[in-house]
Amino acid sequence: MAQRLTSLAALSELPFDDIIDVRSPSEYAEDHVPGAINLPVLSDAERARVGTIYVQQDRFLARKVGAALVARNAASHIEGALSDRDGGWRPLVYCWRGGQRSGSFAAILAQIGWRVDLIAGGYKSYRKLVVDALYRHPLRLSPVLIDGGTGTAKTRLLHHLAQAGEQVIDLEGMAAHRGSLLGGIDTAQPCQKAFESRVAMALARLDPARPVFIEAESNKIGDILIPPSLWAAMLGAPRIRVEAPLEARAAFLTNAYADLLADPARLSERLAGLIPYHGRECVAEWQQMAQEGRFTALAAALITRHYDPRYAKSATRATPPAAVLPLPDLEDATLMGAVARLAELARQSA
Repeated sequence: MAQRLTSLAALSELPFDDIIDVRSPSEYAEDHVPGAINLPVLSDAERARVGTIYVQQDRFLARKVGAALVARNAASHIEGALSDRDGGWRPLVYCWRGGQRSGSFAAILAQIGWRVDLIAGGYKSYRKLVVDALYRHPLRLSPVLIDGGTGTAKTRLLHHLAQAGEQVIDLEGMAAHRGSLLGGIDTAQPCQKAFESRVAMALARLDPARPVFIEAESNKIGDILIPPSLWAAMLGAPRIRVEAPLEARAAFLTNAYADLLADPARLSERLAGLIPYHGRECVAEWQQMAQEGRFTALAAALITRHYDPRYAKSATRATPPAAVLPLPDLEDATLMGAVARLAELARQSA
């Protein structure tokens, strides 16, 4: 019996030991049902080959070649990744739209004796739930934005809030990017659809009656766009602005970007991206500071000459903050101590 997905929140309640995505590796990499493992019944090359035969030669031949490949790959999975599953194992299988690939693999698993089910409509039915949540319907949540200039430890504050039991959406963590021109990290950003899956599943777990803390962002984080329903909710949300001394912010940035500072060539390349904004002479000065290891001075220069002017410009287009949280420094003890105050300000703002 095929399982029909009715809500994202219900996914975690499905009575299955494993969710298996039998699509090709590239399809899986673009996006997949959260928690699913990839056991492709056709590789990317095999899928292309079968598709070419189907279109250019003969449909029956394509099905015959495809069936042989599916059987061969299924045997490899049964002898490999699934070799330790016992007789009580219960898998849920899906492909693109719940068709031949998942049906063929499920039939083989059922012949072994496993209680296997399919997702009705396959990945497309799951993706529809994500699109409905993030594109077609307004969100039922009460966001509160943590705002402030670059280097005011907003992401670290989100982590402390989460540890204290508050509801948090870490968009930069989900997008694998620190949100500024220098903010890329070694991990590649996810595809847009995969990011949306992360966001949609996180939102589905929230209590709409409680505040949700989100870092104030532009509508783009690196190469990732914030989906429209969430962006609309963020635009109307109250903001709490965090303020800290320049020296504290510069010191915080040198620690937060330690991975980038440890790679002078990569840092110089990132700084070169600022040439259109500040000219070659200014950027050359910053690159020289980096080469000499004067990282705190470099961070202070970037804050005062690049980040703060842009923050001030964007702030003129936004509504005034609902509250301001001044911090004497950005040490972990200070940030942890600010959590209760942030939670109280959020409730007052809401």
